Amino acid sequence: MEVWILDIMEKFGYLGVLILIAIENIFPPIPSEVILTFGGFMTTYTGLSVAGVIWYATLGSVIGAIILYGIGYLLNADRLEIIVHRFGPFLRLKMTDIHRAEAWFNRSGKWTVFFCRFIPLIRSLISIPAGMARMNFIVFFVFTLLGTLLWNVILVNIGAAVGESWEDIVKMMDVYSNIVYIGLAILLIVLIGLWIKKRQK
Repeated sequence: MEVWILDIMEKFGYLGVLILIAIENIFPPIPSEVILTFGGFMTTYTGLSVAGVIWYATLGSVIGAIILYGIGYLLNADRLEIIVHRFGPFLRLKMTDIHRAEAWFNRSGKWTVFFCRFIPLIRSLISIPAGMARMNFIVFFVFTLLGTLLWNVILVNIGAAVGESWEDIVKMMDVYSNIVYIGLAILLIVLIGLWIKKRQK
């Protein structure tokens, strides 16, 4: 996959960065770390600039995030209520749980959206619950933009600074990603354990 990503970036430049980052936001398994650090490296031997790569990467990220927000937004309360009424007893889920989660997201959602932009996989998917909670779009847009911009500035500049050693940064980011994935897996196991325990009671 990395060879395909690098080939597109070298052929299409800024447009390649924008398209790949937009896809990365919709299909999280595509690594933004490779796109951004290699994009930074490309500024050392092509006509691309650091500011340009950051701009197009940020634009692509925001486009992808808005698409996922729209998908979440389409899952409105009425549709959720139908799902909960139908499958709620099996999932031990009530509409009050949905309303409680929505209220929490409305209170803390903006910071959740911001900080999740630095977490692999979650950085993309967080846009869906934001849409489901009908989070104010302007607030969602601003905090998505800020989190995305900071992430892009850091990685693109690192790629430009280390030059041909950009792959070493990708390897380091892979370690970071793996730690996050392990943490998420442990959290999921704990939550499933608590759910089973609650169900047994």
